[in-house]
Amino acid sequence: MTSRPAPDTEHPRLQKVLAERGVGSRRACEALIAAGRVQVNGEVAALGRRVDATSDRVTVDGVPVSVRPGLVYYLLNKPAGVLSTASDPQGRPAVTGLVPPEPRVYPVGRLDADSEGLLLLTNDGDLTYRLTHPSFGVEKEYLVAGTPSPGELRRLREGLDLDDGRTAPARVARVGDHGLRITIHEGRNRQIRRMCDAIGHPVHRLVRTRIGPLRVEALAPGKWRELTPAEVRALEQAAAAPAPRRYGRPRPPSERRHQPA
Repeated sequence: MTSRPAPDTEHPRLQKVLAERGVGSRRACEALIAAGRVQVNGEVAALGRRVDATSDRVTVDGVPVSVRPGLVYYLLNKPAGVLSTASDPQGRPAVTGLVPPEPRVYPVGRLDADSEGLLLLTNDGDLTYRLTHPSFGVEKEYLVAGTPSPGELRRLREGLDLDDGRTAPARVARVGDHGLRITIHEGRNRQIRRMCDAIGHPVHRLVRTRIGPLRVEALAPGKWRELTPAEVRALEQAAAAPAPRRYGRPRPPSERRHQPA
């Protein structure tokens, strides 16, 4: 007589994992699974499916959900004078010294040492790649001081020729009497500063205020907090799909290189 294989009770049920990752309540996640909107490793999942969070790939409506255990996500208000690196051979202060040392995390993209504002740090490499590669179109918003002329603002909005190619059009709006809000979805080296230099408007202070749906508010310079599951999910949705018609095939994570703004 052949014996039946033992049921898989070692791994958690899919609806529990999704609820813990901020997709919705347990009941709402069960409804998503029953509606065929959840896939595990490319296959539509059945209600009651158990998942190995260390290896299974889970998507909801085609949007990846980070389910690997031990992932952490920090939102930091980076002060000026701190490097957006994991360490520095010259001993200068780095952003990783402002957050817990374990588990080890890395900056999502970079701000140069003189720039301030919102910086994400995480050990989620897949989400980092999608948030930083320009083909996914995740917006980054910056505040700079100054009052460029209407013609200079138009040049920023239409795109500028820099030494590494033409920039994509930016969204630019005045803030008060002496400020600008610039929104881009690229991540070239010192891009905002070089764009402003190109119109004859050097930047003396640069603050990043938003990445995708997240803003740096009520957080003093040098302070950090963990993202909520709902905020992580909002980031995943913001970086859900690339736009290959504009940027070509995204490079794999092993080839990515993040540059400071």
